[in-house]
Amino acid sequence: MTTVADVIAAGDLFDDPVRPDWAARFLGEAGHHILLAYVGATPVGMVTGVETTHPDKGTEMFLYELAVADDHRRHGIGRALTEALAELARKRGCYGMWVLTERDNEAALATYRAAAADTESDHVMFAWTFDT
Repeated sequence: MTTVADVIAAGDLFDDPVRPDWAARFLGEAGHHILLAYVGATPVGMVTGVETTHPDKGTEMFLYELAVADDHRRHGIGRALTEALAELARKRGCYGMWVLTERDNEAALATYRAAAADTESDHVMFAWTFDT
């Protein structure tokens, strides 16, 4: 089980500095998952997933973020983390898993294809940003 201390130790893998209170909230929510990959005792990869349940669809896993340390890329770590999250989703009864990425993110596209994902459609993403 991933702990707040584990997430803090893997802080270099996240886009922004990890806040312990946010990490604790994320890990404390049912259906929120962080999986870490290590080389020795060093965290070199992470994937986060969030289960979402909808009244007419059931529960699916949203692959929220995937990161692998620069010097450990192209060794299958991203694929292994993606496959591990997919396996966790299956065990938790999810009917599927999905992720969005940019069309020009060649590393992500290759990783998700290597982990047996299908390109489902050409979606457009909209976002709202709120002051926090």
